[in-house]
Amino acid sequence: MSTVPEMFGSMVFDDRDMRSSLPADVYASLRETIDEGKELDISVANAVADAMKDWAVERGATHFTHWFQPLTGITAEKHDSFIDPSPDGGVIMQFSGKELIKGEPDASSFPSGGLRATFEARGYTAWDPTSYAFIKGNTLCIPTAFCSYSGHALDKKTPLLRSMEALSKQALRILRLFGNDTAKRVVSSVGPEQEYFLITKEMYDQRPDLRFTGRTLFGAKPPKGQELDDHYFGAIKPGVAAFMEDLNRELWKLGILAKTEHNEVAPAQHELAPIYTTTNIATDHNQLTMEIMQKVAARHGLVCLLHEKPFAGVNGSGKHNNWSIATDTGVNLLSPGDTPYENAQFLLFLCAVIKAVDDYQDLLRLSVATAGNDHRLGANEAPPAVVSMFLGDELNAVLTAIETDTPYEGTKKTVMKLGVDVLPKFNRDTTDRNRTSPFAFTGNKFEFRMLGSSNSIACANIMLNAAVAESLRIYADRLEAADDFEDALHDMIKKTIKDHRRIIFNGNGYDDEWIREATMKRGLSNYRTTADCMPHLLDEKNVAMLTGLGVFTVEELHSRRDIMLENYCKSVVIEANTMINMVHKRIAPAITRFTADLAKEMKEKKDVFPELECSYEKDIIGRLSGITDCIAKKCDELEKAVMKLSDASDILEESCLIRDSVLPKMAELRVPCDTAELLTAKSYWPFPTYGDILFSVR
Repeated sequence: MSTVPEMFGSMVFDDRDMRSSLPADVYASLRETIDEGKELDISVANAVADAMKDWAVERGATHFTHWFQPLTGITAEKHDSFIDPSPDGGVIMQFSGKELIKGEPDASSFPSGGLRATFEARGYTAWDPTSYAFIKGNTLCIPTAFCSYSGHALDKKTPLLRSMEALSKQALRILRLFGNDTAKRVVSSVGPEQEYFLITKEMYDQRPDLRFTGRTLFGAKPPKGQELDDHYFGAIKPGVAAFMEDLNRELWKLGILAKTEHNEVAPAQHELAPIYTTTNIATDHNQLTMEIMQKVAARHGLVCLLHEKPFAGVNGSGKHNNWSIATDTGVNLLSPGDTPYENAQFLLFLCAVIKAVDDYQDLLRLSVATAGNDHRLGANEAPPAVVSMFLGDELNAVLTAIETDTPYEGTKKTVMKLGVDVLPKFNRDTTDRNRTSPFAFTGNKFEFRMLGSSNSIACANIMLNAAVAESLRIYADRLEAADDFEDALHDMIKKTIKDHRRIIFNGNGYDDEWIREATMKRGLSNYRTTADCMPHLLDEKNVAMLTGLGVFTVEELHSRRDIMLENYCKSVVIEANTMINMVHKRIAPAITRFTADLAKEMKEKKDVFPELECSYEKDIIGRLSGITDCIAKKCDELEKAVMKLSDASDILEESCLIRDSVLPKMAELRVPCDTAELLTAKSYWPFPTYGDILFSVR
């Protein structure tokens, strides 16, 4: 394939292939299923399966799999071949509609949070026709939802689809009130920017902490890091450029709209950004992107690190979730309009987001909570753990004018009453971006910047879709019952602005004064860790909203709280045990060997030159001997803290012990080890240093 248009989507059974390979009536029925959610007839499924199989076999596929996203945070797949025995002793290639629609993978070893007993192994996968099938390797991958035998969702796709449906339902109610009878669906769209690090496999293989945990647990600051800001948008190194070129080709074959690539702030850090697409498809694509990044990196002798904070002292990696909502006719509902009435509609949807973010700031925070992301949030390259919104000067002025019934100092001075011609036209984007804001309006979308680089984007978008749907539900209930729509609209938006003004902040989110103001004066939450925020998933208001909209069941919410806390605890315990192992087997012996050899050299030197003071050797030996004692003490304290976790009565108590005891002990152990690295001769130190790793790719 010589051109990008020929290459793009060549490994995807997309609308072009369906239209060309299916009978017209079958194609029309399938489009109704995809576009309107109508039930799929088995005869249609059989025809689709047969065409899909022929298409896949023609491209070298021998197997198929129901590709799904369990609660592990990564994808899962079980491969079955297309072959069936034929009477003559050979085989035929077959794939039925039943096999397309439903699979029965063993669910016993996937996280369930108590939704099923271990011996209840049966699970089901169900085809998601809204996300196109694709070929990976020699396997046809069919995107599916995953549930237990009892019907509970065991994946991230099912609640995401539910949240999208809830948002569409409530948004359509609002549009009908504005006289829009043509839109059939409202769809949320996402463009997730993906940050990552590239290092050489040679360096990676020498670091047990990277191999076991994805991040460096030890490492002194190198002489040069990101201080000169010379890496950001800098010339891309040949080795990285070759990786990016290869990555683009692999992504484009799968129909993934990889658009932008550049160096990020930290040495060895880079970013890939796609074009926006439907949230469900964007989620599938981002999971594939992370997987393919790592596979392509291996081809080039590199390792792609997706951990949120693989290196202390330099920027970590996030995943900026650019979110918007639009009708199926192409109208962006977060874009200011050309008429006063269109602007009134825009302001209503804007206020729905403002209300959602304020009412459910805890859900947005916990949707991005992981052990890795806890290290990143609040650092100078990431938003704080406090959720706030940036709207920009002009929108603030518009909202203030509505709230106070004072003239808007825009295109014309007038008191604004929504829905009446006096509401003036205003521009789409007249302010700079606020890169310190967790949730920033950027013209016709919101950029949610708190996601970690390894996170599935499903969790954040589930909560965002659901929270906005709830705001719209409340608005629709009130407006449908109002005697005067325009008066009710004006009063409701005015009240929303007044009630939720606290969530809007246009200043520097990194400023310590803002954190004090946010928590002490405005009453915003500041959940610094996963252990702090995750229990709030089961707060009464959150359970009522999420179950009321049909996004989760009560049982599913309980399971997810427990699974996320278990993942948090297990991740930190693996890190703690890795630290202990590295200290006992590598770091302490290296320091001891160096000090012993240095003492031997000093003695030999004194034997020859008795008059020498050997002050350098004495100083290093003395300092390292003290540091070694400190390391031994801190390592012992960490071991005891880990052992104490077995006394916890439940996962909540264990997560608090992790937060309050294990993580602080890990930080305390790291300090003397990093100091020792700076004092120990390089030939003795057992691991590549930060300087070695961050500047290893050419």
